[in-house]
Amino acid sequence: MLSTLDLAQIERHEISPEIAQRQQNIVQQGKMNVKMVRPALNADGVFPFDADRQIVKDIIINYKERMAGQKIVKFVPSSGAATRMFKDLFVAMEKLIKNANFKDFSDSVVVFFEKLPKFAFFEILKDSLNKENLDIEKLLSDKNYLPILQHLLTEKGLDYGKSPKGLLPFHNYFGKMRTALEEHLVESADYIVDSDNVARLHFTVSAEHLEAFKSHCRQVVPHYEKLFKLTYEIDFSTQNNFTDTLAFTTDNEPFRDKKGNLVFRPGGHGSLIENLNNIDADIVVIKNIDNVTLDIYRSETIDFKRLLVCFLICLQKRVFEYLNMFDTQSYSAENIEKVEIFLQKILFIRLDNAYLELSLQGKQEYLYRFLNRPMRVCGVVLQENEPGGGPFWVKNENKMDSLQIVETSEIDISDPEQVKILENSQYFNPVDVACYLKNYRGEQFNLPDYVDYNRYFISEKSHEGKTLKAIENPGLWNGAMSDWITVFISVPLTTFTPVKTVTDLLRSEHLIEFRKS
Repeated sequence: MLSTLDLAQIERHEISPEIAQRQQNIVQQGKMNVKMVRPALNADGVFPFDADRQIVKDIIINYKERMAGQKIVKFVPSSGAATRMFKDLFVAMEKLIKNANFKDFSDSVVVFFEKLPKFAFFEILKDSLNKENLDIEKLLSDKNYLPILQHLLTEKGLDYGKSPKGLLPFHNYFGKMRTALEEHLVESADYIVDSDNVARLHFTVSAEHLEAFKSHCRQVVPHYEKLFKLTYEIDFSTQNNFTDTLAFTTDNEPFRDKKGNLVFRPGGHGSLIENLNNIDADIVVIKNIDNVTLDIYRSETIDFKRLLVCFLICLQKRVFEYLNMFDTQSYSAENIEKVEIFLQKILFIRLDNAYLELSLQGKQEYLYRFLNRPMRVCGVVLQENEPGGGPFWVKNENKMDSLQIVETSEIDISDPEQVKILENSQYFNPVDVACYLKNYRGEQFNLPDYVDYNRYFISEKSHEGKTLKAIENPGLWNGAMSDWITVFISVPLTTFTPVKTVTDLLRSEHLIEFRKS
């Protein structure tokens, strides 16, 4: 039972008692697994455009003309702190604090110290240590690593362990550093700019880092506006309180801290469907903050970003043509057949016997409902044992096969049949999505209406030394977009260059010295 104080606390989070009860029902019900039918493969859910670059060139040749009249925004989830990026370094620092003679470093930590001068932040770190009369070269030579880690990770120096990943220096262009955010500005200058020479970007950030992001933009945006001769319109948003979720005990009761207060946790990146819903745009391109690369490798990335957008616009025009036809009641058996072919050839949808037995009017109503939804074109890359989700066919609530991005944590790995489907998958989801958010009448879709709320996540966390159950909302590109029209396009691995750990910055796509001739 929730007390009056509990209800007041819930109300401050803008969560209704009904939603709180639903969250408790979720933990009592337990994990809901997605039932996969088969992996999405070439010619069965995936268009393999990366196999023929000339086709890509032909499609994007009129990119600016295709973009005419479309308002486009780049949406960049950026709320994550860099804590996970430096996880191994934090472990090493704690062990060094406890034992000055500790030498048993993990391989990643050994590589970090061996290659430290190659990182873009090396000179800043060097200057931070100099303020305490510490010489970084001597510290490295003496293998006196603790001061280096403290100045890198804590408030004693750069405090990168608490900094947002988007504000960290990722790349060094012969003495000129760029943060991850800056690389998004540079990339956007190639394919987000509209006919008014405006590039619009939206970053979702944590409330504690909002001012730091705004300050950084004030410092760097004028430089890139002058460099590219354009104007940036940059917006920020934070996750809404009402997307937080209650924590629960292992007995499925509301979890309380030592003071007896309810504990709330962020609802995960799926909560950002609310932020996306508030953006006024026709097209939104979604890409994670850490998926950036150097200028010299960016041309292929730009080509395939333009491909996603061009394919989306072609899809939108065809869908709108059919919806307007249905709206004016100007359809015929021949026109209905054209729509059916479109569904089968472009959307890979196989219409079942129940549909085939419908009257002409019934078919029109069915197809109208099916097509009048938000649309997304998702880039997928060949699977290389990356952690995360991929494209699969699943059964939707109407018993139809539906193209979805499925996370491995949504799969019942105790089911041999599901494991076999997973093992036969070819593609991985790099979070490379172009979305169309308005209907054929120019009205904004209400995106929460298209969320599959059964695709939540439950995980075990700890708070004040006690285990709790944490609920995450359906993932942004998983359950939150479950009821969208979805198309998958294969894109090259070169377009996927994430930085999940600090040593990822040593890969060739992030080091200028590895520039190809």
